[in-house]
Parts: sequence; C-alpha cells; structure tokens
Amino acid sequence: MALTAATPAAAQPARFVVPTVPSGAQWLKGNTHTHTTNSDGDTPPEQVARWYKSHKYDFLVLSDHNVFTDPATLASLVDSTFLLIPGEEVTTAFQSASVHVNALDIKRLIPAPKGNSLLETVQNTIDAIRADNAIPHINHPNFRWSIDTTVLWRMRNDRLIEIHNGHPTVHNEGGGDWPGLEEAWDALLTRGKRIFGIAVDDAHHFQQEFAPDRANPGRGWVAVRTATRNGRAIVEALDAGDFYASSGPVLSDIVVTDTTLSITIARTGDFKYTTQFVGENGRILATDKSLTPRYTLSGGEKYVRARVIDSGGHVAWVQPVFTTRFVERAP
Repeated sequence: MALTAATPAAAQPARFVVPTVPSGAQWLKGNTHTHTTNSDGDTPPEQVARWYKSHKYDFLVLSDHNVFTDPATLASLVDSTFLLIPGEEVTTAFQSASVHVNALDIKRLIPAPKGNSLLETVQNTIDAIRADNAIPHINHPNFRWSIDTTVLWRMRNDRLIEIHNGHPTVHNEGGGDWPGLEEAWDALLTRGKRIFGIAVDDAHHFQQEFAPDRANPGRGWVAVRTATRNGRAIVEALDAGDFYASSGPVLSDIVVTDTTLSITIARTGDFKYTTQFVGENGRILATDKSLTPRYTLSGGEKYVRARVIDSGGHVAWVQPVFTTRFVERAP
C-alpha cells in the first residue's frame, strides 16, 4: 500500500488517500533483522538461512553488525520460493547511546559513521545508507534507552522504525517515564511524521534451548505486498509502507477505499481475534472482534492504523492509512 499525505481541504470531511495495489500483488513473508557467526550470532549464515527457508519465509536479510554477507555465497539456497536480500546492521554509538540502523539491499559494506551529537550520529547513519541507494530502518530505539522520541522526530529521510523486536532486552513496551515503541510511533504520526512500523526477530540464538530469555527466531516478521518477487521491489515496498508487521496473526487482505479500512484475518486453529483501530495520540477509535474487521471514517481523522491481537497475546500491526487531513511536517 503506497501511502501519501495530502493537504486537507478546508471544512471537508476526511477521506483516505487510497493506495494503489499493483495487479498480481501477493504477500511475501520475511525478516529483515537477524545475526550469524559473522558477528554475534551462534550459527553460520547458511544454517540461519536454512532455518528461515524451512519455516516458509519468502525472503531474509542477514544483518550482521558492520559486516556485509554477500548472498552470492549462499546462492544454492535461493530459488523461486526463497530470496536473500543483502543487508547490514550499521552499528555505532554516541557516548552511552547505541545507534543501530539496518541497511536493506546494500551493494557493499557501509562504514559506521560518527557524529558530534546523538541526533547527528543517527542522521549520518541514515544518510550513509541512503547514499548507497539502500533502505534504512531504525532498530530497537529503547535498547539501552538510547533514542527517545525527540531524536526520532528530528531525523530526516527515514520511513521505518522497529515497533516490535524479538530480542528479550530491547524494552518494546517501554518502562517508567520512557514510552513503549507503539506509543512513540503514535506520537510521531500525530505530530506529522510519515513513518511505518516494522517487526523483526533480531535473532542471535538458533542453537540449544528456545526460551523467552534467548534471542530466538520466529518472533517478528513482515508481510510485504508486491507484484515482483525481487529484493529491490520488496525493500521499496517496505519504504512505502506496503506491508503489515506481525508477531503472530496472519492477514489475508487489507483493503482501503476513500472512507473505509477493511481487514481479513486468516484464522489459525481455534484462535480468536480482537482488532483495535487506532488514531491520533494512540486513541482507540473502534474495536471489532470479527475475522473481517472494518473501520469507517467519521470525518475528522488524520490517520488510522490497526492492531490485531490474537487470543495468545500476539499482534499484527496494519500500517497507518493517511487521510486528506494529514499534513506531513518537517522537523
């Protein structure tokens, strides 16, 4: 769903800016953040890629810290069902703050930049990734309580932020006076930043026990809607918001008209689902407990996103759909 912002018409009811869905588009499941023995993972790249392929992922980004793993070295795993997209977790810091930004569809190693402030360090990293014609996504802002909403708001040329990371030490839910990642996401959207929420594994541990205190695979992914099964099409669709993110629920379809946002949930087993439609400041606009939840604009909304929660506590996040009242603002 390519989503764009438009200047609101005075005194007119809000209408969704309807995305164009390419003919023949399909949902491709993938993970954009995982590690191998090339940095701090416990398993070699080939075995990591085999795990994702055997678990029916359509694509994978191997994102080791400041390492370029050339997919050509794993070409035997690539076929019509599985694609490897070259990536890197560009890893730097400012004082005690960790700055980790994934680079998707890189051509070479991107050296980790520095800066004279936290904002400058993050911005320099984004700029270095964009200069390589790659796509950045901001990783786990709450890791070590490093990147707050003030810095996130002031960043430029970024469209993707992790709102769910499967690593057990990244504080997705926030704590104390520090907001959770969904709360931060809504704060940015409400202020006028067009940004999309991504879910990832950040997997490090494929060996031995799978347990809550280990960084195991299978905890977060994206489903990208694209008509072209290649790496560039996938990362460009991510950058445009043409995807949903999930830690469990699977969605069959997302349909937007000028006044409605409709979702079709693919039921798993006997799970039940609750869908919350969310607007400015994280306010829940409506709740729907069917397998075909639908939201109809009341006229004053600037954006609407959706959160689908299954009866096991897992979540799928539908990207914000912007209306004609949304005005994208520069920091």
